[in-house]
Order: sequence, then structure tokens, then C-alpha cells
Amino acid sequence: MFRAAIERLQNKWKSYRHRFVPWVVLNLFKNEKTLRQVTERAKDKLVADEEVSRSLVKLFGVLLRSHGVDHGGLRAARAHSPKLTTREEEQYGGDPACGHNAMLQTLGFCIDRQPSTLPFAGTGVFVTKGFVPKGSTVAMYPGTVYQAHEPILLQSIRNSFVFRCIDGVLIDGSDKGISKMLFKSCSGRDRLGPFMMSDTSWLTAAPQNPLAVGQYVNNCSNEFPANVCYQEYDVPHKFPIELRQYLPNVNYSHDSQRPLRCVVLVSLRDIVAGEELFSNYYTIVH
Repeated sequence: MFRAAIERLQNKWKSYRHRFVPWVVLNLFKNEKTLRQVTERAKDKLVADEEVSRSLVKLFGVLLRSHGVDHGGLRAARAHSPKLTTREEEQYGGDPACGHNAMLQTLGFCIDRQPSTLPFAGTGVFVTKGFVPKGSTVAMYPGTVYQAHEPILLQSIRNSFVFRCIDGVLIDGSDKGISKMLFKSCSGRDRLGPFMMSDTSWLTAAPQNPLAVGQYVNNCSNEFPANVCYQEYDVPHKFPIELRQYLPNVNYSHDSQRPLRCVVLVSLRDIVAGEELFSNYYTIVH
């Protein structure tokens, strides 16, 4: 019985260590190849904010149409997003479960959560269909956004999904417990008339926005080098209001005057279907 308990603890540690900061730091400096990736990473953004916005608006516009949520929003989405073909309009019209199809058609690839190829790493994120060109917005890191001075102690206890940006802004990507309750509360608070300002469906097993799984991307290793990196992205004020309902982030503070901080994952190279996404937890482009 004692031996079984020890084995359970060992397996739990093997799963958790991939998100345990001291362990990641230790292995970062033991891994010369990974360390070189960190130190040589250019400070310039791999993808301009305008290009990130363009990709998100294109995908969200199709999601808006497919979910049948109009409020006059489809016309506005058409005005902001690239023109949709007749085939796309017909394919997604009225289909409530077309997120992955929409992603495949608009971005050219599809991602999903599956058991990781890393031993004991738990869940990972894979490219399941299509082809990801270098410099593509591949995923988003969802969660409640905290400024450096805002309280996050209780939420951070036993929470391996707290992401720290370069300027100290924190994103709590946990979809359980107090983190889940706070996100849903802040999301409901920020509703503007008929429009939601954020998406709570990432807290479920079936997010409406298929990009909102970035918190499950595992850390790279010697055998599996990073193929994506994190990039900070502040949502511009001109981002279409009717499409904000698909943003998987919300500010903790109601009176925050800053643009909504999001973090996207950008491909470092071409990625083909069947590959797992691996990031470097110490590589953030700003």
C-alpha cells in the first residue's frame, strides 16, 4: 500500500514537473540547445499585431456567422474581415459545432487537445489537420488578466497555469476552482448590451474559439524542441465589438484603462498535421 502511494506521488510529480518553474529553470540551463533558443530569440515580434488581429477577425467572423449570433454583427464582421466565399457562408451557416472546420477553412489548419507525446506530461496540443506556415497565429493563452499590483495569491495556489508577461502582467489560465469562478464573474460583469466582451466556453471541454487551448501547450525538451513561442498582443480598441465575444481573456479590474492583454502562440517554423506543439516557457516576444 505504501509503495503504491509512493508510485502515485512519483507519477503526479512527473506530470506536474513540466509546469514547475524551478524544474523548468534547472533543465533550461542543462539544455544548451534550449538555452540558445532563449538567448538568441529576437526581441522584435515575429508577427505584427495587425496580422494577429487580421487572423483573429477572419476566424471570429466565420464563427459569428456559424453560431447564428447576428445582432447586425455579421454585416460588421464582413466589413472588417476578409471576404468570405459563398462556399464558406453555406458551409458554416447555422452549424453550432463548426469551430474546427472554421479554423481549417480560414487559417488552413486545425489544432486540438490530445494526450501528450511527452511521458507523464498529461494533455498536449496537436495540429490535427492542415499545415501551419511559419509565423502563423496558432493558439491563444486564455484566462483572467491581472496587472502587476492586483491580488492573485489565492488563485495561484497549486495552479501551474499562471503565465507571466514581460511587464509583470499575469494571465491565470486555470479552468478550475476559484480561477474558473472569477473568470465567469468578470466576463458577466463586462457585458455590453447584447454583446459579451469575452468567451467563457474555453472553461469547458468544447470551446467555441478553437484557438483557446494555448495553456495546454507543453514545454520543449532536448528531444522535442520548441516549434511555437509566446507573443504578447494587446487587443486594439478598434477590434470589432461583436467579435470580442470570442476573446478568451478578461481583465480582473473593471476600471482598467489598458487595452486587453492577450498572449498568442506563433509558429517558429512550418508545422505539419500530427505534430505536437511545444513552447519554451522562458521565451516571450514583446
